[in-house]
Amino acid sequence: MGDIAEFLVNHDHNFRRARLPALYSDFRSQRTLNPDGFQANVTAWREALARATRGGRVASSTSTADLFVLPVDEHLLRGLEYKQYGRPLALGSAVSQAVSDKQFIPLVEFLRASESIYHRSWMDMPKTVVSWAFDQLWPSDGAAKGEVLPRGQFVVLKNVEEAAKAIAEYATSAITAFDFTFTKSHFYKKFSQTLVEGHRISRRDLDVLLKYASRDKGIIAYDGKTVRIRGCTTGPDSDHITEEDSAIASLNELTEDIRSQTTVMEERIDELTVKAKDCMARKNKISALALLKSKKLTEAALEKRHATLTQLEEVAHKIQQAGNQAQLVEVIHASTGVLRVLNQQVGGAERVEQAVDKLREQMDEVDELGNVLADAGSTANVIDEAELDDELERLEAAQKSQSKRAETETTEDVAELERRLDSLPVVPSTIKPDETEARVSDDAEGSPTKEVVQRTARLSLEDATTA
Repeated sequence: MGDIAEFLVNHDHNFRRARLPALYSDFRSQRTLNPDGFQANVTAWREALARATRGGRVASSTSTADLFVLPVDEHLLRGLEYKQYGRPLALGSAVSQAVSDKQFIPLVEFLRASESIYHRSWMDMPKTVVSWAFDQLWPSDGAAKGEVLPRGQFVVLKNVEEAAKAIAEYATSAITAFDFTFTKSHFYKKFSQTLVEGHRISRRDLDVLLKYASRDKGIIAYDGKTVRIRGCTTGPDSDHITEEDSAIASLNELTEDIRSQTTVMEERIDELTVKAKDCMARKNKISALALLKSKKLTEAALEKRHATLTQLEEVAHKIQQAGNQAQLVEVIHASTGVLRVLNQQVGGAERVEQAVDKLREQMDEVDELGNVLADAGSTANVIDEAELDDELERLEAAQKSQSKRAETETTEDVAELERRLDSLPVVPSTIKPDETEARVSDDAEGSPTKEVVQRTARLSLEDATTA
């Protein structure tokens, strides 16, 4: 199994075992017989090739692997070869379809194009014309079998788009012009390992990305040497590189280089110190002395580097301050013009005073009308206060009478209840059977409850005996 095929089987869900026979078969006839199946296979191959390229798995026979550029050649076919199914028979159709859909773009055409790839270009030609052009420009060994495999270098648009998004996300966290402006080499050092997680872009990838980000997306300004990420809020944001941008980029790169040198020198000093101590422990004074001399020289060089770094940082601060001042002056000039126009619209202080006087007159008139309406309302609704007081007294007297009557009735009810309770006989603690039977005979001779009473009496006696 080829290394690319193995990578796809392990990392691409479209290349599960059940799908491999269809993907490696000659599915070109499905273009008319089963368009949905044809499109599914083409999409699977396009995404697989993009994934393998982004993973650094597709290397050309003459160069190392790029992350944004797909080389279509014999090396790719060998990498996709599968032991059970051989080489993909319809790979040429998948690549041609991807080119027709603007997902794969020939590298030379991509770099030479002056217009955005999202505008009209040679790729907007009918698909039949594109297929004919590929047949003429990139003949392959499979042409005799009816399969045309385009040979060459193709920019994988999806991979470039994702990298451009990473640059745009960085712009949201940058603050000063020094965070946005770089030389090309400095830009590569800073972003080469962060744009694609776990991988480092190549120099050719950098050229493709800068061209795409400046021409097609407009998120950077680029002149071949200097890169300025657009979106800076503390400086100019034109689409062209200025002399100020070039100066800032050079200063920025030099500062980073010297800062890196100081880090290396500090590590070197620590290393020499450890070695000198080790030599002294082994009684090797000559080597220890040489190491100490090297340490002193490195310390002197480090001191100079720090002095230079301080000067560069001071210059950078002054440039940033001057830029802020220039921006402030610009804002002041613009604000002056706006205020002038607004003052002209107002018409001067005299016109304002007239407007205020008229406003006060209208407000006074409104107050006067309100007072007149309030007086008219109070006259129409005169209420006799004495009559209200008499009515209130009558309500209070009726309420007191009702409360007293309710209290008297409650007292009488309580007294009657106590009288009845006092007249009740005392309940005996024990009941004699003879007395119970006699009382039942006298009071209810022939009553059906007689037997029940007698049984109850017996139960009482039995309980007493048992106790």
